Amino acid sequence: MVRPPLRNQADVEALERVPLVERLERPVSSYAAIARQAARSPHATAITFVPTGDPDDGEQRYDYATLLTRVTQAANALHGLGVERGDVVSYMLPNLPETHFALWGAEAVGIVNPINPFLEVDHIVGILKAASTRALVAQGRQATSGVWEKVEALRSQVPSLATVLRVGGEGACPDWAQDFDALLAKQPVEPVFPLPAADGSDVASYFHTGGTTGTPKLARRTHFNESANAWAVASALDVGPQDTALCGLPLFHSNAMMVTGLAPFSVGAHVVLLSESGYRSERTRKSFWRSVQRYRATLFSAVPTVLSALLSVPRDGADVGSLRFAICGAAPLSPELFQRFEQASGLKLLEGYGMTEATCVSSINPRDGDRLAGSIGLRLPYQEVKIVEFQGQGGGIIRECEVDEIGIVLLRGPYVFSGYVKASDNKSVCLEDGWLNTGDLGRRDAKGYFWLTGRAKDLIIRGGHNIDPAVIEEGMMRHPAVDIAAAVGIPDGHAGELPIVYVTLRAGASTSAEELLAHARSVITERAAVPVQVLILDAMPLTAVSKIFKPALREKAIAKALVDTVRRVCGETVKVDVEVRPHPKLGLESHVNVVLSDIADRNRLIVQTEAELGRLSVHWVTKWSVA
Repeated sequence: MVRPPLRNQADVEALERVPLVERLERPVSSYAAIARQAARSPHATAITFVPTGDPDDGEQRYDYATLLTRVTQAANALHGLGVERGDVVSYMLPNLPETHFALWGAEAVGIVNPINPFLEVDHIVGILKAASTRALVAQGRQATSGVWEKVEALRSQVPSLATVLRVGGEGACPDWAQDFDALLAKQPVEPVFPLPAADGSDVASYFHTGGTTGTPKLARRTHFNESANAWAVASALDVGPQDTALCGLPLFHSNAMMVTGLAPFSVGAHVVLLSESGYRSERTRKSFWRSVQRYRATLFSAVPTVLSALLSVPRDGADVGSLRFAICGAAPLSPELFQRFEQASGLKLLEGYGMTEATCVSSINPRDGDRLAGSIGLRLPYQEVKIVEFQGQGGGIIRECEVDEIGIVLLRGPYVFSGYVKASDNKSVCLEDGWLNTGDLGRRDAKGYFWLTGRAKDLIIRGGHNIDPAVIEEGMMRHPAVDIAAAVGIPDGHAGELPIVYVTLRAGASTSAEELLAHARSVITERAAVPVQVLILDAMPLTAVSKIFKPALREKAIAKALVDTVRRVCGETVKVDVEVRPHPKLGLESHVNVVLSDIADRNRLIVQTEAELGRLSVHWVTKWSVA
């Protein structure tokens, strides 16, 4: 297939002259996409699994005919267990070939619900209940994973759960579960279940988007959403049967499922699963460049923290000339890291943007045009993107912003989901006329490139001055010792909050907080954005997909503000600890425990301290005791 060049906004618009429905092959479903490739190239390799992450240790290969057979058998097995169209199959699995069998098999017969197995049991139970899960596919007992122990703890707490299927694991399968591989082996290789609607209108997946705490929100995506986005990704990246994509992001995340999953499968490309742990595995990272050489990889998808980690991995002469580009998304990429990665690796880096509620990718830098550091690129064909000004919290759209004016990013088009499962979750997110409020701040330049400037909720508001944390983070990343930077607001009794920045250092680098603060003052031109403190961490808190987990940093900042306030009144030697806890109505509640040594002055110190704490815009309770 020869695709036209994709260089600029005009090329995007040229693609749109043909209606999208004419570009998508029917039937429109993930199952049909895999079946088409199995018919066209049955012996082409679809999946290679590298169990240890080191290609020298062996591999498992599955061609397209085998992939289709296993997916069909998984769907047949689930159908035989009572799963019908509209029923939900959840999975708690690492990156295994069986994960693909379960994922696409579940979509073929019902609705798949990928779950992050690193979540706490109570949170997983909340997701399963919200989804009304009928069947759960989970990794069996392993020495280190702990997934099966969670299944044992939660299975009796989900009334709708009728079936548990175990993938691998030690020991005999308990009587309340069935062995996944053994069950598949008994199934026919032709479908005995009703196929998804040919027009793609059936719901394919429920993706959890509620973070790692709080009430679960499930994004409802159709087969049309996923098939259309897979076509758009493959088209934008010019992916075809000749390509090999390395998968290191987790398959419970939309990026891995689509960019290194359905998109390459839909065009007959080869996907390499780099161990069940993906990029989280040190061995996978150390073997990465050899994996590129072994499989003649042409592309991979990563997040900024992974790119930073790969920079410290020596190539040791590995031939990586097959790589056409790396794709980066899921978290903002600093221009400094963009330039450092391209210069050190010699690779072309395509930064993009997307969200689960819009299936996956909504914009990306053009493969054949200018790649602008810090930009999320041009919108994908058929996806509308606009920047607007809102009328206050939860208000309506006032107007569309001018070129280079910052506002809220809205999306509309074939990749946008049909809403959350719980209708009340759609308020202020699903807007009139099909627009999706992303909650992201951004701007559009004169050439049609989009630039993210932060999350609306990530803004640091210093005495009424809105500070984009990216301004601070980009400035800190210019220091040669800084590896990762993340700015948040720390509560302040006068200004509401003040900017602080957490950093981690590059391997072997040495500096001080004072030196970094001086650097910040010299490079951050927006006076109000200069951080009042720089805090050096041994490790940055990350999500399971290696995005910086800012809620944990905000909790650290809240705790620090409370501790500093207590010590300012009671003295630097006072014993104080703070625990920041989730609260169902307040969001967060901080428990401040103070141990005083001066009994005589106790009442005065309590009154003064609580008066000072009361100036902070956080919810807290205190517990006082005497040593």
